[in-house]
Amino acid sequence: MESAIPTFFDRLAQWSEIVGGFAFVIVAVFLFMKYALPAVRATQVARNAELVHAEGQREALKAQVSKARAEVEAADRDAQSIKARAAVDAARERERLVADAKADGERAVANARGSLERARIAARAQLRGEFIDRALQLARSRADSRIDAATNAKLVGSTVQTLLDSNPGSTS
Repeated sequence: MESAIPTFFDRLAQWSEIVGGFAFVIVAVFLFMKYALPAVRATQVARNAELVHAEGQREALKAQVSKARAEVEAADRDAQSIKARAAVDAARERERLVADAKADGERAVANARGSLERARIAARAQLRGEFIDRALQLARSRADSRIDAATNAKLVGSTVQTLLDSNPGSTS
């Protein structure tokens, strides 16, 4: 006996299923909004903060790269400047060393010329002395054979008198 007319309990069961479904959806939406949505928002805020931080780091690194490039360029310019100054200094030092060496060489040549001239003078004096000694020895040996004692005394007297006459400052 079942009748085709829905009974109160059948309708109540249908409505309770409908209301339970809505209640489930409302509770599910409420729980999603209370727990899941704040977690999603916190995750999104954290991701955005990470992105902002990463972007800040990227900009800082870009600035550091630009600064490093500028420093490298400045170092390259300094290196080129140092290289140019070193070349100029080396050329100047070379010229100074060559000039000093040339002056030292000229002094050495002048000193050698002076030493050579002094050696020549000394050699001439020594040679002259040797010639005089030889001439005197030769003259003595020949004089002993050619001159007697009276002629020798006469020659000595005339030589002494010539020396005295040629030296007016001496007292007799």
